[in-house]
Amino acid sequence: MSSQQNHLSRKLGLLALMATGICSMLGASINVVPFMIHRSAPGIGPYVLPAFLFAMLPALLAAFAYGSLASAMPRAGGSYIYASRGLNPYLGFVASFSQWFGLSIVIGVIAYVIVPFIRDVFIGLNFHGVATMLSTGVVRISISLLLIWLFVYVNIRGGKFYERTVVPLMFIMFLLGGIVIVVGFEFNFEDFRQATGMDSSYIDEANAKTAFNWPVFLSAAAVLFSSFIGFDSIAQAGGEARRPGVNLPLAIILTISIVGAFYFLFTMAVYHAVPWPYVADRALAEDITAPGLISPLLNPGLSVAILVGAAIALINDLPAMLLSVSRLVFAWADDGVFPKDIAVTHPRFHTPQRALYLSGAIASIGVLGCHFAGDFFLGIDIMVTSMMVNFLLMCITLVAIPRVNPKLSAKMTMIRSAALRSIIGYLGISLLVIFLSVHIWKDLQSDVSAWYFHSTPIWLIVMALGSGVFVFKVRAMQKSGVDTRALFSNLPEE
Repeated sequence: MSSQQNHLSRKLGLLALMATGICSMLGASINVVPFMIHRSAPGIGPYVLPAFLFAMLPALLAAFAYGSLASAMPRAGGSYIYASRGLNPYLGFVASFSQWFGLSIVIGVIAYVIVPFIRDVFIGLNFHGVATMLSTGVVRISISLLLIWLFVYVNIRGGKFYERTVVPLMFIMFLLGGIVIVVGFEFNFEDFRQATGMDSSYIDEANAKTAFNWPVFLSAAAVLFSSFIGFDSIAQAGGEARRPGVNLPLAIILTISIVGAFYFLFTMAVYHAVPWPYVADRALAEDITAPGLISPLLNPGLSVAILVGAAIALINDLPAMLLSVSRLVFAWADDGVFPKDIAVTHPRFHTPQRALYLSGAIASIGVLGCHFAGDFFLGIDIMVTSMMVNFLLMCITLVAIPRVNPKLSAKMTMIRSAALRSIIGYLGISLLVIFLSVHIWKDLQSDVSAWYFHSTPIWLIVMALGSGVFVFKVRAMQKSGVDTRALFSNLPEE
């Protein structure tokens, strides 16, 4: 394999790009977070759905920023390229470095969370011996690592192989998730009480008026914001998109719109059938999921079907997210701010195999960290911090690029009005600053057994590591005669 081989191939159409974003967004976000939120933000009570809608606002504004920037800079490593060319090279690298780290860790978290869903499928099929085996630590870790490296292989095969994997699974995921929506709206609290023997006091509490608490609401919205992270993976695949100037922004906006509507219907359906006080009590006592909550209302066959759907939704996160994080690494290496050898692509499949190996290794560390920390919310919190900063920088870039790089700014085609782009950018900045401040405050106020179970200091350490890498590599490039000003003013060659 030639060390000079670093060419990506444009093989991903609109449907594959949308599948990448949809599969990155759906999974734990829809099946776990809207219900476990009662543990992360005690007191949110009946206001989960309003918090969900509020959390979508900054994500939607960030999506418009991403789409606009993608129309002008369709290259691999989207967010890094956008910020490094349209704002500041250092900020572009360290923000995307923390994004890469946060998302890679969460890939490990998701792989770790998948196993209990698979276990529940076997329980539904009455294979209790297999279910017991899946609950053991060694087996759970082994399966999690196997899933990660399976989808590293899928990504290495790239293009059509990747598309043939994620697109069918996406449709199956929507179909099986639709069962939850239909069942949730078909049944009510009394049906659930009769099916489970639940105390009727839960229904009384659910129907009673509950005081609204702004700090709790904002705290919950900051966590639920994680549900809308994933559409950015479309931008990272910019170097492999067909008709990128059209398909990238279109895929981003369609993805967040479709997923946002599906999220809301899905969550509303579960809370329509299951009283929120019951969900809150269960969340404080154990890990819960949407299929686990709704299954008492179903016959055994449909219960297994929705468990399979949830497992597929989680599994589907992995190939799409691995594509996303590996393209960030590839873009850094291609620019020279990471070891150049990592930008080498497979001679046959034209995929960044070394970047995929590195991202798979970090995700594997995430599996081990999740197991020993004993709480997957740590990994989610690290990702949320990273992505809030990243989305904030995208909105800042949207505002700053006409001044910083007018040549690239003139190429934006999604939103042609500079005034409208500025409004979107400033609104996004305002909301994301609020969300980020609440999220950091919540993290620093949380009661944990050791400092390293706070996500903020871990994120700062990662930022410091990224800063060191950037300074070292840029100085080395400058000493070797590279014009870094020109490098960071123009798009990488295809």
